[in-house]
Amino acid sequence: MGAVGKLAPKPSADAAAGVRLGALRHSIGFLLRVCQVRLYDQFYERLGDSDLRPGEFSLLWVISQNPGIKQGVLAQTLAIKPAHMTKTVRRCAARGLLHRVIPEDDRRSVQLSLTLRGTDFVTANSHNFFGPTAYNTHSLTEEEAATLAHLLRRFCGLPDCEPERAAR
Repeated sequence: MGAVGKLAPKPSADAAAGVRLGALRHSIGFLLRVCQVRLYDQFYERLGDSDLRPGEFSLLWVISQNPGIKQGVLAQTLAIKPAHMTKTVRRCAARGLLHRVIPEDDRRSVQLSLTLRGTDFVTANSHNFFGPTAYNTHSLTEEEAATLAHLLRRFCGLPDCEPERAAR
């Protein structure tokens, strides 16, 4: 997707039905990319006026689940390049959504926590990302969606179960 907030042109059902994809129909990379573009389209249709970018909520959500997480660990977990992570963290910090702390025992790392405003933001927007009113609607049954999520977690090497929350 080129410019932020620009929707990709949607082919008509008739036009798409007449295009042969051959072996590309079985390419996981191709299918994931098409899904991503469609999800981004849905995101901007629903939340385009919110000054929120698709990856920002994920970043804030994971911080809310792991207060004090190191920025590098977060970047690895979300598969975000360090330079892009730095820009996103700065943008969220400038909006007052998160707080950065450089620990005394490791001056090369940065620990991230949500501010009260960030916590309120995550709480106020979580319905847009999770549950029946989420922006990322689809035509799958609940069982099909659960199976797809399970398969995608396997493909990404993520466990089906959450680790226990570490005591701090």
